[in-house]
Amino acid sequence: MRIACLGWGSLIWDPRSLPVVSDWSHDGPSLPVEFTRQSSDGRITLVITPSAKAVKVLSAVLEMPSIETACAALAEREGIPGKFVDRSVGYWIAESRSHHPEADIVARWAEQAGYEGAVWTALKPKFDNAYVAPPCERVVSYLDSLAGEARDRAENYVRRTPAVIRTEYRMAIEKALAWTPAPDA
Repeated sequence: MRIACLGWGSLIWDPRSLPVVSDWSHDGPSLPVEFTRQSSDGRITLVITPSAKAVKVLSAVLEMPSIETACAALAEREGIPGKFVDRSVGYWIAESRSHHPEADIVARWAEQAGYEGAVWTALKPKFDNAYVAPPCERVVSYLDSLAGEARDRAENYVRRTPAVIRTEYRMAIEKALAWTPAPDA
């Protein structure tokens, strides 16, 4: 089954065991992603954020036998426990789609692009253990407060994010911290 995997962050440069069988293309749908999720290792990562401006995301091909195996593979790569796959991994196939708000946008794009299915990470914004999108100023202040390895990980994530993912928060981070895209981003 020819399934699109959508990406905008570390999935692009670090797919790990995810069976991506093509290069990442800059032809994905436009989705509202932003730097609004505080990860356990201190990074602020990109996630779908309903209040964010939509940006064109990337896509790659997964050759998988079914949408279920594609969802499971993406969940494994993202470290999403089995009991949370339904709410944290989005999917579309002609007969069915996940309940995520962006599923209709992905469906239209995937059908036009000739895919039989699509999967994407659908984690929610999270900051200070609350499932809310933090204000941009709070994200910049938080990143600026990091030190040592935590700061290095956070900076690496922002700098390695594909340069085409131009979000409001990214531009503020670049201006305040000079964390501009890496040459290969």
